[in-house]
Amino acid sequence: MARADSGVTLLEAICVLAIVGMLAALALPAIPKGTSRPGLEAYALDVASLLKADRFTAIRDRVVVATSLDAAAQTIRSGVDDRFVQLPPDIGFDALLPQRCGNRSVQATIDFFPSGMSCGGTIALSRLGAVYQIRVNWLTGSVEVLEVEKR
Repeated sequence: MARADSGVTLLEAICVLAIVGMLAALALPAIPKGTSRPGLEAYALDVASLLKADRFTAIRDRVVVATSLDAAAQTIRSGVDDRFVQLPPDIGFDALLPQRCGNRSVQATIDFFPSGMSCGGTIALSRLGAVYQIRVNWLTGSVEVLEVEKR
């Protein structure tokens, strides 16, 4: 013999859904939001774009342009104007730069020359096993973005 009150009422179901909704609203902000792999690639492309623009300006205006890198501030700043790329703190930022370029010591810059050449260097952006390298060729000044395997 079946009882008439053995089912779940609509009011009980709504209460359960409301409680689940409140718990989700409290828990979702606590889940860490990080830079995704496509986001990391977008930052790499932004940095490459900034470097290419500085190289183009060096050739066009026949001047030396120094793009500065600040690992502590996670910033790459144009040597021409106020353009910069600010990386979020969850992205690893490493740069391999030459100690000397020509007859002078190089600090934390990638220099582009009117001839199209540069001092060269490699910038690595990483997050959760994904690594993108922005490579600047010293001879041609060309800038390329490569996805590499983390070692």
